[in-house]
Amino acid sequence: MPQAIATAEAAHINGIPLHAPGEHLPPELLRQRACTELLRQQALQQGLLAQDDPAPHDGATSAAATAAIEQLLEQALSVPEPSEEACRRYHAAHPTIGARGERAHLRHILFAVTPGVNVNLLRQRAEALLLELRCADEGGPAFAEAAKKWSNCPSGAEGGDLGWLTREDCAPEFARDVFEGQEIGVLARLVHSRFGLHVVQVCARQKPEAKPFEQVHAAVAQQLRHQAWLNALRQYLQLLAGEAEVRGQALVGGRVLLSLAEREVRGVRGGDIAMVFQEPMTAL
Repeated sequence: MPQAIATAEAAHINGIPLHAPGEHLPPELLRQRACTELLRQQALQQGLLAQDDPAPHDGATSAAATAAIEQLLEQALSVPEPSEEACRRYHAAHPTIGARGERAHLRHILFAVTPGVNVNLLRQRAEALLLELRCADEGGPAFAEAAKKWSNCPSGAEGGDLGWLTREDCAPEFARDVFEGQEIGVLARLVHSRFGLHVVQVCARQKPEAKPFEQVHAAVAQQLRHQAWLNALRQYLQLLAGEAEVRGQALVGGRVLLSLAEREVRGVRGGDIAMVFQEPMTAL
């Protein structure tokens, strides 16, 4: 479980607090709030957001701030077009990209993140159940019974059974965690989505059929553009952080809180932007 951070005073970005004094936040959540606030303030400075835009409350920004941040990133980040040679190299290393037929039979237990919920307590409860179920007989009734008792999803009545799903059937952030690996059974980590925290069991997988490069060229190019966008965003955030006045706890074990790992920075883009800026727990 990520170590929570307690500070004598709230961490601030240019005078704007990221949390209440004495509040305990996991490092990932504090990083996300810091990066969101850096981008919101830059949007204010660039005139993309009204000066009376309210500061985030409990990590949530206004709808206007979300739109302004998207506009800011469109203007500030330059993404090069990948060459055909780069696309062919990537396809050779990832032959299943764009493939059809990949499916997984899933069960899940949802701990919904709703307004006013104590996220730290919710995470502790979810992680305790995750450990319990990974130690249980995965072929037995333990998962189904836990889903009926704890899940905030209607599927809980059916033991958490979601049936056979493809990537396209799932929220992007949920699909990444489920389909990037080949693990069978209860996944080792909680899966974060815009809906909350999920304990996920993969009952079975169906492998995809690979397609030739010519049929997936566009998908490969889009993936490379996405990776370039993530790198540009990380560099832009580092630049903004270097120019900001940061007060409060800034390091955990010697690591700068404002340095995002790739998994954490993924959420800050187009279709996924709401899950970071409106529900900051979802992309941890």
